[in-house]
Amino acid sequence: MSFCEHCQGQRFDRSRVLRALRATHKRLRVRPDGDRDAQTIVAAIEAVRTLDIPHIEYVEDEVIH
Repeated sequence: MSFCEHCQGQRFDRSRVLRALRATHKRLRVRPDGDRDAQTIVAAIEAVRTLDIPHIEYVEDEVIH
């Protein structure tokens, strides 16, 4: 499956955000007082996972979402 440049860029950005959140979650889990913070990061990870990545098509110089 191939993606247009816009969609590929959004997928890349989303994966970078998820990696950063997962790394933060891992760091927080090992802290004695990090449980509540880690739960917040888990909620953020789930929110990013559910983001709809719109596809943009160009038709005769018009952008269609």
